[in-house]
Amino acid sequence: MQTIEIKAKDFFELLKLKDASMWEIFSQMIDGKEKELLFLDEENKVLFGYTLPTNIEKLEEDRKLFAKEYADKMAQLN
Repeated sequence: MQTIEIKAKDFFELLKLKDASMWEIFSQMIDGKEKELLFLDEENKVLFGYTLPTNIEKLEEDRKLFAKEYADKMAQLN
């Protein structure tokens, strides 16, 4: 499995500039091979990781799960 390191701050700033979602970018990275995406802070410490699936269908499942978990966490904060 290929490991790709991503500077989190730069990545999310780029998404804002391009008015794109991370899921759009992830879908463009799918090539049939699993990839481990490691998001790093300014000191190159791992903030979180995500295993990019090998197909769009699994990516869509992950997106829906992420959206549900995010909504649940936001509801708990309110």
